[in-house]
Amino acid sequence: MAVTATIPKRKLTTSKAIAEAIAQEMERDPTVFVMGEDVALYGGIFGATAGLLDRFGPDRVMDTPISETAFIGAGLGAAVAGMRPIVELMFVDFFGVCMDQIYHHIAKLHYKTGGEVNVPLVITTAIGGGYSDSVAHSQVLYATFAHLPGMKIVVPSTPYDAKGLMISAIRDNNPVVYFFHKGIMGLGWMEYNPRATGDVPQESYTIPIGQADIKREGADVTIVTASLMVHRALDAADDLEKDGIDVEVLDLRSLVPLDRDAIVNSVKKTRRLLVVDEDYRSYGMTGEVITTAMEGAFDYLDAPPKRLAVPDVSIPFSKPLEDFVLPSRQKIVAAVRELLR
Repeated sequence: MAVTATIPKRKLTTSKAIAEAIAQEMERDPTVFVMGEDVALYGGIFGATAGLLDRFGPDRVMDTPISETAFIGAGLGAAVAGMRPIVELMFVDFFGVCMDQIYHHIAKLHYKTGGEVNVPLVITTAIGGGYSDSVAHSQVLYATFAHLPGMKIVVPSTPYDAKGLMISAIRDNNPVVYFFHKGIMGLGWMEYNPRATGDVPQESYTIPIGQADIKREGADVTIVTASLMVHRALDAADDLEKDGIDVEVLDLRSLVPLDRDAIVNSVKKTRRLLVVDEDYRSYGMTGEVITTAMEGAFDYLDAPPKRLAVPDVSIPFSKPLEDFVLPSRQKIVAAVRELLR
């Protein structure tokens, strides 16, 4: 009798999956290079560029001075000149320093030139709280960028998605802002997250930007979310399953383009909607998703949609206060129960 060998599954943390995606694209395309604060010798403070300096050298993996306006502007110039830069803005909270470069130039140049100039630039940046880093290092803010036309907005939640979406972002001829949450990177100094490690193929692959993913099939309620909150929603769904509540978890994976069809189709199936977001509640992703559901599936809803997000306050330094404002597994469970009541 023939014996089939069991091939062990290959698992990576999200940070290693991102670094592998960048390395594979740098190997494939000599116009791809990386620049930013501490991306070379340190490998990025969140590990997203670990090992790249040793493999590709300082001409393609460059540490920059602490001047976000300068190195993001340099990335723009390189992209216009035919390169494919990946520029790391260490924390999204620092966007204000370089927003003129990002929005008035990177996002608008293709439009201003009548489509003559492409800007194939990827800006990577870290988001999220949960580790008491206070107001200037804990925000999410992807809805701020999604509100501004001209850029694609990518928000992976798993190692598999992180690699495929990074490769797609690098190959895209449009500017892409790629948001990774510190809590999904598999970092030793963050709260342990078993979902931050997952199966990742070694070969190169892409995931279409603008295609949401059902991370868990369900029949009773849809939770639409992104990034670390996908993990929290899956944890909450496990708790609710014990009481016979069947939750569907829809991971948006990108905000621009937004997969509106996936939102509508899921809500038509479950007839109830909860949107969970670590960004601020007002004028954000939660309102856009709910509006999409109301416009496309209003007649199917058995209850008004609910949203769970960060209240419109600064992220506190105090751990108990930070926990109070951030969505959690327990808060998601409570919100679902209230929606079904």
